[in-house]
Amino acid sequence: MSIYSQQPWLKHYDPEVPLRLEQRSRCLGELLPETARRFPQLDAITLAVSAAGRVFTSSLSFQRLNDLVERCAASLQRLGVERGDRVALYLPNCPQFAIGYCAALRIGAIAVPFNPLYAAREVEHQLADCGATVMIALSPYYDLVKQVQPRTALRRVVVTRIKDYFGPLLWSLYTLTKERREARAHLAAGDLRWDELLRPGAPTPVAVDENDTAVLLYTGGTTGVSKGVELTHRNLVVNAEQNRAWARLQPGVEKALTALPLFHAFGLTCGLNLGLLLGGTVILVPNPRDFEGLCRIIHRLRPTAFPAVPTLLVAIGNLPRLARYDLRSIRLCPCAGSPLAPAVQRAFTERTGVPVIEGYGLTEAAPTTHGNPVGACRPGTIGLPYPGTAARIVDLETGTRELELGADGEWTEPGELLVRGPQVMKGYWNRPQETAQVLRDGWLHTGDIAQMHRDGYFRIVDRKKDMIIRSGHNIYPAEVEAVLLEHPAVLEALVVGQPDALHGELVKACVVLRPGADLDAATLTAFCGDKLARFKVPSIVEFRGELPKSAVGKPLRRSLRSEPDPSAAESERPAAGAP
Repeated sequence: MSIYSQQPWLKHYDPEVPLRLEQRSRCLGELLPETARRFPQLDAITLAVSAAGRVFTSSLSFQRLNDLVERCAASLQRLGVERGDRVALYLPNCPQFAIGYCAALRIGAIAVPFNPLYAAREVEHQLADCGATVMIALSPYYDLVKQVQPRTALRRVVVTRIKDYFGPLLWSLYTLTKERREARAHLAAGDLRWDELLRPGAPTPVAVDENDTAVLLYTGGTTGVSKGVELTHRNLVVNAEQNRAWARLQPGVEKALTALPLFHAFGLTCGLNLGLLLGGTVILVPNPRDFEGLCRIIHRLRPTAFPAVPTLLVAIGNLPRLARYDLRSIRLCPCAGSPLAPAVQRAFTERTGVPVIEGYGLTEAAPTTHGNPVGACRPGTIGLPYPGTAARIVDLETGTRELELGADGEWTEPGELLVRGPQVMKGYWNRPQETAQVLRDGWLHTGDIAQMHRDGYFRIVDRKKDMIIRSGHNIYPAEVEAVLLEHPAVLEALVVGQPDALHGELVKACVVLRPGADLDAATLTAFCGDKLARFKVPSIVEFRGELPKSAVGKPLRRSLRSEPDPSAAESERPAAGAP
């Protein structure tokens, strides 16, 4: 008997109940015009910048945003962009991203966001792989784009500046302090400036099908060369609606602080797409690394939702001056991207008064598949499958045998998590073999090791490829990290396997201490020994100033694995007798 039948109030979350979309349209490009008719004067986009101890904002109403998108779409068509063509967006969180994104979708083109932190090699690979013919890029990236352009299909580059949508005061402040970085570069023949793309005009209507590819989102390349995930209009609209239904968000009321980058599936769906669907204000933050600035923005603008990753919660929860900011306007703080340690969840809520709800997803599912129900959150779990989404646990060896409850009668044995639903991707761009490996018989093989509770809740144990095998014992880094984070002196922790001739692998913990804390490896491993089986206790402890992270703030375990010799880190082995 599932939790849905035991608790009638949870029928709202039953994955077997078909999802009913409130919007008639299933195409992303039609969401903005519909919302602009419903809420013409409501702020659609608010650009928020914290500088000099103040918060500066500038906003675009839904009506104004729709007008700019119309102009941009018409110009893209004049540049030769047709249905199915790719339009690259090499931009941080800014209004230009929203305008270019919606314009591409309006004319049936495919939007391809780029990570602004990409180096030339990464930009070249993604451009060559997606075959984009037009790119909208921030001015500091222009020289890099021109460097790699000859080896790609790129024909035109549209250049914009971060300050193009700043208000007058911030424009002046920025011009005085940073104008050199944003100097107006001489453009090559055929390239355009942003204002040239926004000349008055209306696009020629294009018939777009809900199953057309809308967006290519590139994976981080954790398993090799990054791949473009093909997400259709239906994938993305459905997942936005699933999130709306799950969190019971209200049209025309919500304001989402979008510090997560829009080139990432989490930020794109739970920020921009959800705002377009719902008629909610999307507060764009170009610099999410200014953690006190984020708190200042929340204090001033009073957002109701704040999608976050665990490292962002750690950084905010440990700000020395956090008490001066009121963050309690946030009713919904969904957290995903990497496992959320219960200690981090508990500490953030205690310090801010903001409840954190852990969920789960992956780019290949647009991205969300699971979430803890509002009012029934179980720390340490990712919650229940979303409406219209099915999930199961299968054995790690064959990936075909569904696992039953274990000896405890509470949880299944650890196995691979499989999901199926309308948000699951079409496939990997031009990679049929890789697509066939992860999409089998309608099920998406996530590569994550998980367990299912008898009540229908799921919890992530770890990534299959992250599992450490020591002397035949399976060790899941997330479990060890959760214990390390329980120690009051530990701020961040990341665990990897280190090759060892005797044991196969040893557990290696890379730890960042809280400011002013004093801790040695022997003390830390003794702490772990009280909470973990002996074979799981770290054999090597490295104390570091910081951990490698992606642009989303996700810890990069693969970076630690690839280090030949962390000579810059203070490394300690536990005392004799330790594992």
